[in-house]
Amino acid sequence: MAFPDEVLADEEELVLHLHPHWKAALRPGLLVLLAVVVTTVAWVMLPSTEGGLIAFLVVAAIMLYQGIRYGVAPLVIWRCTHYVLTDERILLQDGVIARERRDLPLNRINDHVVTQSVLDRLFGSGTLKIDSIGEQAVTLLAVPRAQSVQTLLYELIEQDRVRHPEDEEEEAEPEVPVQRKGFFRRRPGASGTAADPRRSARPDPPPRRAR
Repeated sequence: MAFPDEVLADEEELVLHLHPHWKAALRPGLLVLLAVVVTTVAWVMLPSTEGGLIAFLVVAAIMLYQGIRYGVAPLVIWRCTHYVLTDERILLQDGVIARERRDLPLNRINDHVVTQSVLDRLFGSGTLKIDSIGEQAVTLLAVPRAQSVQTLLYELIEQDRVRHPEDEEEEAEPEVPVQRKGFFRRRPGASGTAADPRRSARPDPPPRRAR
């Protein structure tokens, strides 16, 4: 299933388009095969009587439910899950009827880690966890060729930094608080209360004569 081109921007270039590793579809595929085998055995082994027909219908109904819920539905979800790398961002889209898409610009990524179990190392797959600025994280499960995808992601991030050096965050300089000056300033050495002009103009009383 090809990824729709209308999702990409005008000058955006598609670099890599992946689905989850085929090992994620192995178990649902085996369940669908088991349901078909059990239904076939029931058709052959059960007698062609009325009771045998009822028993076959019961077995077929159970196998049909189990096959659709645990087999067909996970296979459709696996096929409708897209991991897309472009020269500007990472896109993660999943869902059959109600779709969900997450976009992560390359200039927001600050860390990416690949985790592999023993089974993942045998199949060459892994889990790719991508951390971005703002405590946002995207986890890609069962990524095919996980180590190669991580290397490609690193190269895309470096190329994006070369193309857009102005997007790198610069350290903000601390702002110096500006002291506002009032309209009226107190003179140095001046007292807090102003002198009364009437008191300064009043003459001193004459000295009293001794008797």
